[in-house]
Order: sequence, then structure tokens, then C-alpha cells
Amino acid sequence: MIHRTRLKWFVPLMLAMILLLIPACSESSGTTEEKPPEENKGSTSSPSPSPSPGNEDKSKDPPSGGGGTGDLIVAWLSEPPTLDPHMSTDQQTSIASSHIYDTLVKHDKDLNIQPRLAESWKMVDDVTWEFKLRQGVKFTDGSAFNAEVAKANLDRLLDPKTASPRASLVNMIKEITVVDEYTLQLVTDYPYSPLLAHLAHPGVGIVSAEAIKKDYEKVNAGEKAGAWLSQNPAGTGTFKLDSWEPGQELKLVKNDDHWGNKAKIDSITFKVVSENGTRIAELETGYAHIIEPVSPSSIARVEGLDGAYLNRQASLSLSYIGFNTEKEPFNDVRVRQALSMAINKDEVISGIYEGTGIPAVGPLAPDVFGYDPSVKPIEYNLDKAKELMKEAGYENGFSTTIWTNDNQERIKVAEYVQAKLKELNVDVKIEVMEWGAYLSQTAEGKHDMFVLGWSTVTADADYGLYLVFHSANAGEPGNRTFTKDAELDKLLDEGRKENDPEKRKAIYKRVQEKLVELAPMLYIHHQEYLDGVSKKVKGYWRHPSGIMQFHDVSIEP
Repeated sequence: MIHRTRLKWFVPLMLAMILLLIPACSESSGTTEEKPPEENKGSTSSPSPSPSPGNEDKSKDPPSGGGGTGDLIVAWLSEPPTLDPHMSTDQQTSIASSHIYDTLVKHDKDLNIQPRLAESWKMVDDVTWEFKLRQGVKFTDGSAFNAEVAKANLDRLLDPKTASPRASLVNMIKEITVVDEYTLQLVTDYPYSPLLAHLAHPGVGIVSAEAIKKDYEKVNAGEKAGAWLSQNPAGTGTFKLDSWEPGQELKLVKNDDHWGNKAKIDSITFKVVSENGTRIAELETGYAHIIEPVSPSSIARVEGLDGAYLNRQASLSLSYIGFNTEKEPFNDVRVRQALSMAINKDEVISGIYEGTGIPAVGPLAPDVFGYDPSVKPIEYNLDKAKELMKEAGYENGFSTTIWTNDNQERIKVAEYVQAKLKELNVDVKIEVMEWGAYLSQTAEGKHDMFVLGWSTVTADADYGLYLVFHSANAGEPGNRTFTKDAELDKLLDEGRKENDPEKRKAIYKRVQEKLVELAPMLYIHHQEYLDGVSKKVKGYWRHPSGIMQFHDVSIEP
């Protein structure tokens, strides 16, 4: 997912040397995400490649825009592994795909549901939803949007043949009916109140039926679902794909035929810039308009820039240390509790994250529906941890590994865990992995401990709990701790089937208490998203889900 790359834009030699002498440039960091999280990534410290042939000329001057037009340059840590919204679980794909594709409905800044490709909707009964769809909408391949196309997208998400990791977003839908050309009816297995929130998720982005058909042709020929569509996205969004140089840059251009408010800029170029200090230098010199992420340790530096500001956004995400509950000794709850008690999350937050974000009691952030502030966390208690280790038969400890991707904060967390667990005679080896391999191998359960994050994009407890802890979602869909507990599964099933908000809250309180007891992970904190933004950029904001918003961005001359 995240590939190490060299700075593509040419910077004069002397300027580069000067910038490299700036002390903060040596910092290398990133965010959890999400989120992320949704799994999201962090930072690397590898060097950057030379400019690719044919692009040298445009790198000689900093990018600029006139009259609100131009190319918005975003220097970010990693590229998406795919542009197929149905075949992803990562935040980078969600950011890119949410500008290429529209969803039926969307979340606004305040997490309220608003129309998108669906103009209106109503509940016919407790399990039946009817949507009136927008007319006259075209995909970038020229095909028309209608109810048949919406059905084809939901069918694809639910098709076992595609094995979409996003299937759980809609797997409560048992019947999809095209009432007429612009009316779609959905029937769920049970009353499911978060349905609209799930349909607002970027993973349910609406793809051209023609593109789906071509992707199926490749699947029938033996290729993996999404292999064709990822390279040939066809949506109805504000932007469309122009070019993609893997490991270097992804360029989206304005969709002039967009049905709604058209983009104010001509294009967005997402450049992969793996080193935190280099990203800041690009913002400082005008070679990038927005950088993502900013390391917590670099907050003061970005805040001190004359021509830029630090954008901070409270999140719906969680950073955590996970245990593979299927592997010894992590299959013993006493061991998991002991390791959790040996880690002081306050030290992690203050010492590694520079105090940004808030401590996590459990997996849900305070703004997520179902969060309960009365739930008591596992407290730091080294003496009690030693007692539990002795009780479990591991008084003399054991040897294990902790995995992380090349996010500098996560590496520091792993180093902190390594040092602290020595006090329990646990010998921890740190393994730093490339992002794509990290996701695939944790999905396969090859890990012991790992550092990762998850963003509850829908702002509903069902998404933050069911995907991450239900046994049916072990592996790629989100349950990378491979938690399997019958009582927990029952509660999670009840939570998504209950329609009364207060009863749902009561169920999710029990779920959160159960997850503290089971300790499949150490819940560290709910981060702040940190971006550096040029003051020339107007209209930019970031959603609490972590999705960067470029739909209304303009660039001042």
C-alpha cells in the first residue's frame, strides 16, 4: 500500500542542501490511520527516487494556481493500493475514491446524513428502505446512472465470487429490487438503523455497471476481483483519474461533466513523499500545497511557517496494540491482560504523540454513537501484571515479536513496548514491514503482536465493533486479533439488529465492558489528524473519519 519513493519534484541542489541542514528535517513520522486505520499508515524514512522521464520541466517551479484554478499538490505518505472502492480497507483508497465515486448518501461535517446519488429515501416498514435516485447523472465512461446500476454495485459487494472485504457494510441486505428506473428498494434481514451510515461509506462508492462488467470478465479469466477496475475507475465523482505512476504519484483531474457543483481546481496530484521532514520542506518552499501527515513532534515547526498553517481534526479513529488471540501465549486472557497492564498509555501519548489526541478506554471514540464514558479501562499496574503472568505459567516470560509498518510513531510505540515488557521477562523482537505486506500478513494471522489503527468511518458503534471483533470478520475485514468469543458475537449481533437507540447503547456498553475484559488489544488513544496546509489553499477540511475533502478547494494566485 505504501511504497517508499523519492521526491519527484526537482529541487535545486543548494536549496536541498540547506533544507537538509534544518534540524527538524531529520524527523520522520506519521499518523495511525485509520485509519487508517480503517487501517491507515504512517511514515518511512527512506530516500526518494529521481524525477521520472518526461516530468522534469514541471518541477522547476513551485506549483501555483490562478483565479482558483491550477493543480493542487498533496504530498502524502503513501498511495492507495487500489482505486476500486469495493476491494479496499485502507484510508488512502477511501480518500482517493471518495473524489472519483459518489455514494448514495453522505456524511456532512457534523456526521448527519445528506443526499448524494439518492435524492430522498423513506422507510416503508421496519426492514424496507426505498430510495429515489438522482436523474441525468453520467459516469466518466459515458454510461448512465440508474437503479439497475445501483443494484449491480450492491450485488457485486455481496457476491462471494468477488470476496469484497467491504461486504459486511451491506451484508444485512437480503433483497434488492429495482422498482423503476430511478427507484431502488432494499430489504434487510432485520431492522438495521445504521444502514444509511453504511451506505455513506466510501467503500460503497457507486461504480459504472460497464466497468463492473469488464472487471467480471477478468475475474472469469482467473484474475482477482478489482484488478481491472482499479486501473480503470469509472465514477460520477468530482474528479476522475488522469494518470498513476505507482510509488510516485497519482493524478486526478476535474470531471467537467459532474452532475453537481464542479471542482474549483483543475487537478489534484498526490505525491508519495515518505519522509516527514521532506514533506514539511515541500510545504515550506511551495512545492506542495498540503502535506499529510505531520508528525506530532513537528507541530511547532509547521505552526511557525509563514505561508502555511497546521490543520487539526479530532478523529473517530483508534490507535492500538493488538494481540493474535489464536497464538500461544496470547490465547490466554491473563497474558493479554498482563501485557496491557504493563504498558502505560499515558506515557505513550505524552512521550510519543506529544500529547495529541485523547486516551482510549476502549475501541470507540467519544463522537461515535454507542460510546459509553462509564466503561472502566485496564489500568497500568505492573505488580498486578506480574501476578497474572505467574498465574498463567509465564513468570519467566517468553519470546515474541511485535510488527509495525514504517510509521515512525508506531515504531517508537513498538520500542516502548519492547522496553516495558522486559519487566515481565518478555523478550520482544521488532519487525518493521512494508505497508502492503503488513496488511496482507496480519490478515492471514501470521503475527504475534502488532501496532495498527482503525477509524469508525460511519460514526456508529456497529462499524467500530462488529467488523473489528466479530468472529465472522476474522482477518482482512478488520478482526486482525482473531477474537472469537460466543458471548461477544451474540452481543454484536444484537446491537446491529436492535432498532431502539437507547437499547442499542445499553448493548454496546456491555460490548465495551466485555472487550476490556477480553483484552484482545491495548486501546491506546483517539488521535488528531494533523495536516500542513498552504495559506493559498481555500475550502479545505478534513472529515472526522479522516477523509481529506478537496471537492470545494481553490488556490489563490
